[in-house]
Amino acid sequence: MLRGKIHRATVTQTRVDYEGSITVDIGLLEKAGIWVGEMVYIANVTNGNRFETYAMEGERDSGIVALNGAAAHLCNVGDKIIIMGYELTDVPIKAKAVAVDDNNRAVKEFSY
Repeated sequence: MLRGKIHRATVTQTRVDYEGSITVDIGLLEKAGIWVGEMVYIANVTNGNRFETYAMEGERDSGIVALNGAAAHLCNVGDKIIIMGYELTDVPIKAKAVAVDDNNRAVKEFSY
C-alpha cells in the first residue's frame, strides 16, 4: 500500500560521486510519512524514468531534493519527480501526501 508521497518535487541537485540514494528535506519526509532509510520509488515526470532507492535526510526547510550515486544518471536538475514510500500490510491504510511548489515548499497536504 502507498503510505507516503511527495508530489511533483523539483530535483535541485544530481551528485554522481556521492554516496547513493535521494536526499530530501527532512520536513518534507516527515509531512509525507516517509522514513529516513526507507526504500522509495521515484517516478520522473519529466523523462519517464522510474527507479528505487532509499531516502536520506536533508537539511530542514532547505528544499533539497538531490539524486545521488547511480540514481543521479536518471534525473536532471529541474526535473519533476514523485517520491513514494510503500508499506506491506494486510489492512488498508491512509496514505499521507504532500504537494510542493517549484521550490519544494509544501503547498498542500492530503491523504488517500
